[in-house]
This record gives sequence, C-alpha cells and structure tokens, in this order.
Amino acid sequence: MSETHLCHIHVERTLALLKPDAVHKADEIEDIILRSGFMILQKRMLQLSPEQCSDFYAEQYGTLFFPSLIVFMSSGPIVALVLAREQAIDSFKALIGPVNPTIAKETHPNSLRAIYGTSDLRNALHGSDNFSAAEREIKFIFPNCIIEPVPIGEAAKDYLNRFVNPTLLRGLTELCSTKPADPITWLADWLTANNPNKPKISNSAIIEEAA
Repeated sequence: MSETHLCHIHVERTLALLKPDAVHKADEIEDIILRSGFMILQKRMLQLSPEQCSDFYAEQYGTLFFPSLIVFMSSGPIVALVLAREQAIDSFKALIGPVNPTIAKETHPNSLRAIYGTSDLRNALHGSDNFSAAEREIKFIFPNCIIEPVPIGEAAKDYLNRFVNPTLLRGLTELCSTKPADPITWLADWLTANNPNKPKISNSAIIEEAA
C-alpha cells in the first residue's frame, strides 16, 4: 500500500466499555483488542451512578430493559477505552459481535460477546453504534478528550517533521553532550522546559502581577 493511499485512510475513534461482568477479564480482552489492530488512546476504570448510566443510555429510555440495564451498569466498576484504527466503529462492532451472546456463539463464535457474554444484559462489552454516538460517548466518559483526526502515513511523517523532530533532535544532541545518570528523566525535563508551544510570560507581565 502506497504512502499516498495511507494519507487518505480514514482513522476513526470509538468508545469501548468493558461491562461489570467482564472487568475481571480486562487484560485478556485488551490484548485481543490490540491484536485486532486497534490503538488504545485512553483508558480509565470508573463506576457510574444510576443517574450517569441513565444519561449515557438516554436513547434506550422507555424500553422494557432500560431499568435492568441501568441497575446492571451501575452495579460495579467498568473499564472505558478510546480506540482508534481505520473504520474503528464498524470494526469494533464486528469484533464484539451480536448483542445476544447465544446468537453470537452461533454466528460469530470468535467475537468477544460470544466468548465473554452470558445474556442480552450481561454481554460483556459496549461499542459505539455510529460516529455521532462515538463522539458523544467519548466526551461523556472522557470530558477532556479532544477528538481530532489521527495522522498516519505521510501525514504522520509531516506532523513529526514539523512539530516534533526539530525539538527532539536538539534535546537528544544536548543529552549526548551532558550524559546524565538518568537520561530518560533528563530528556523529559528538557522537553518540558524547551517546549516551543509553551506560553511565554514577559518580565513586564510578571512585574505587573507582583505590583
């Protein structure tokens, strides 16, 4: 596949939730997700209140299973993951399989719900249905997350060459000259101090604040 073609691959983000019945298998499930070509951009373990669950599943309000869903999803910790890859939303929906684990075992035996789910309610995982749902759900669980395109291929090279490599090269050059005992910590501190995007405060502003 050419680099020009890679530039036009549409990388998406989607939200994955490991439900209370699957949290104890989190490491195992995450390994399968990674081996399926996804990047895990963000991760957190949390427990939602019934009110938060009601807000998250607002589109299901009024359905017969809504009360049971809220009770179950607020019954224990969950693990939330922001995943990224080409066509992440549809790819993750395919990976987790049908909502009903019994059907999943028959039609998609290698899907995550077939492996880890036990009922329509306790079906191990949630995945965003579409782009708008993914955007809303990611913001709900990760309110500080900035949803932007993930650069890959030539776009990634251009981004690194313009915004990362020049500063990193200077830092590595000084690292080689300095030869600190803890090079990783030294480089981290140097990059923080020499971040070209770091806001600069003028002396006059400091004097005015002090006055």
